[in-house]
Amino acid sequence: MSRDKEGIRKLAREGQKIAKPSDLLKEPLVLEFLGLDERAYYSESDLEAAVINQIEHFLLELGKGFLFEARQKRFTFDGDHYFLDLVFYNRILRCYLVIDLKLDKLSHQDLGQMQMYVNYFDRHIKLPDENPTIGLLLCKEKKDAVVELTLPANANIHAKEYQLYLPSKKLLRRKLLDWASEAENTTRFR
Repeated sequence: MSRDKEGIRKLAREGQKIAKPSDLLKEPLVLEFLGLDERAYYSESDLEAAVINQIEHFLLELGKGFLFEARQKRFTFDGDHYFLDLVFYNRILRCYLVIDLKLDKLSHQDLGQMQMYVNYFDRHIKLPDENPTIGLLLCKEKKDAVVELTLPANANIHAKEYQLYLPSKKLLRRKLLDWASEAENTTRFR
């Protein structure tokens, strides 16, 4: 069904190649294993606690090479305290991954705060032989335009959506039929 049949064959032969941080970060992350009801109200601390309680599953969802380091990592600048939700290290990329969890739509303030966290790690935590820190904002709703306008082109910060549950079988069937119809129409008009 894939439009990139050769790409799929290559992936099957060689496996996933990780050349840059974005190769490792998938979207959306499906956090169904957390057991949070999608319709119920929950706070960022509830989401974070659910991740910690299911850390093995969360690490598997993140991908290869991740190690958990800290929760609610505290930073103090000029007498003000800041708390980073989650800190991981990736032994394949040899760098830190810092995660901030957002319940709603991503904002430019969230991106600015993440830039501060990444800068702190790069300047005060990482060792000289390690690669630059990756910042990951996990949010319910991402706005690509906000990300593009807020961050410089070379920023090592990524915003990725998460969803608490996979879509229903009925919705997946409808999407597959839509995609097949689109592919058929594209082929017909060539």
